[in-house]
Amino acid sequence: MGSAASPPRALDAATQEDLKRVSAHRAVDMVGSGMTLGLGTGSTAAHALDRLGALLRTGALRAVAGVPTSLKTEAHAARVGIPMLALADAAEIHLSIDGADEVDPDLNLVKGRGGSLLREKMIEGAGARFVVIVDESKLVPRLGCTGSVPVEVVPFGSAYTLGLIRKVFDKLPGFHARLRTVKSKAGDGQEELFLTDNGQEELFLTDNGNHIVEMFFEDGIHGNLRDISDSLLRITGVVEHGMFLGMATKVIVAKKDGTVAVLSKK
Repeated sequence: MGSAASPPRALDAATQEDLKRVSAHRAVDMVGSGMTLGLGTGSTAAHALDRLGALLRTGALRAVAGVPTSLKTEAHAARVGIPMLALADAAEIHLSIDGADEVDPDLNLVKGRGGSLLREKMIEGAGARFVVIVDESKLVPRLGCTGSVPVEVVPFGSAYTLGLIRKVFDKLPGFHARLRTVKSKAGDGQEELFLTDNGQEELFLTDNGNHIVEMFFEDGIHGNLRDISDSLLRITGVVEHGMFLGMATKVIVAKKDGTVAVLSKK
């Protein structure tokens, strides 16, 4: 891989947004006219969408189409003028561009904390190349260090499926998991839960109408990631998880010192 990953560090919001834009624009430099693209979801991928739309409007790029990984991305792409295709109608996806929540030293990823992991994995797995765009805060020594690892599950029996997921890690200290609930901003800016008519928390729904289990690890995920992946996917009720193993071909990292590193798959 190019350079060793470093632990996540705190970046102020304005600087981090600039870094996201830098990495996104570098990835868009890889796009040529006539390409079909996998269009990622999230705040970093949004910068790539804006750049693609601008290049199409000026004629610097022509005959580019995108396959969106979420309804949010579909709406954004439409606003900036990127023609779109359904996955089934794309003869070939030449390149996918998307952000990541975490990147480990082997370029394995955690993705989908926004809830779009299933469509992301389907589309990005179907493409010839998958370029990941991040700022350096996303580099971690192991997956699961900085937040949740999402698992998409069917709504029927989701609390039961949550229990089965917990059993996979029942001897791991510091592990816990929960079903994601929907939150909104109250008038004072604080987050508050949406409640159903009977007072229960309302569960988050993905674009596919599924629920998300959030897994948390005290010191990241130790052990063989592919074995852990297999254990999760064997659970009836689990649709997909947010560990993207061996999928990234390149990771573009914008660093706070102004440099950009391009890490390549071994």
